[in-house]
Amino acid sequence: MTQASEVRALAFDMFGTVVDWRGSIIAEGEQLNREWGVSVDWAEFADAWRSRYQPSMEEVRSGRRPWTILDVLHRESLDALLEPFGIRGLSEAQVDHLNCVWHRLQPWPDSVPGLTRLRKNYTLATLSNGNVALLVNMSKNAGLPWDAVLGAEVARHFKPQPEAYLSTARMLGLRPEQCMLVAAHNGDLVAAASQGFRTAFIHRPTEYGPEQTTDLEPSAEFDWVARNMEDLADQLGC
Repeated sequence: MTQASEVRALAFDMFGTVVDWRGSIIAEGEQLNREWGVSVDWAEFADAWRSRYQPSMEEVRSGRRPWTILDVLHRESLDALLEPFGIRGLSEAQVDHLNCVWHRLQPWPDSVPGLTRLRKNYTLATLSNGNVALLVNMSKNAGLPWDAVLGAEVARHFKPQPEAYLSTARMLGLRPEQCMLVAAHNGDLVAAASQGFRTAFIHRPTEYGPEQTTDLEPSAEFDWVARNMEDLADQLGC
């Protein structure tokens, strides 16, 4: 097992690992049902919106479209879903507010206390496909204690492209092996490990709801496996 003393910085996947995107969208959506007089199954809507996440980024990763930030991709996906879900008559301001729900995602209960402990011994940075404004707004809203907001927009590459990981290490002035990706997604961790990063798998068995079937267990020999952020802090002696 990797020695924790070799690691200088922890880089975090955001959606699903640090914040509960699905639960947050459902909670806000149910409030909008009351405020806007709409009637939407927000669990179904959240799943449909998220299902467009990887395909929209793949258009950029493949070079079929130029670099485009996630806020724009989210808005395009949202626009495509409004009519099928019977959401009509919203103003531009209302649609923009709904799209910015991603800026207001709430953390898992263990995230803030766990991160606060980890920050005592490590530099903490985001390594997310979210754009900078999205991540800054989300982090201020949720009280997430980052030292640096990095990731796709800084690298101009979406994960799992190598440059998303390598640019994060460079920006922090570190070698890849001095950085550790913390994520709840096997594919992300495998990609980071292939670029020399250390890895920590965080269990998030309800990210996709109570019937989740993916990422329930680590699929590879990651350096650390933790129940949550506080368990990771325990394991790293923070």
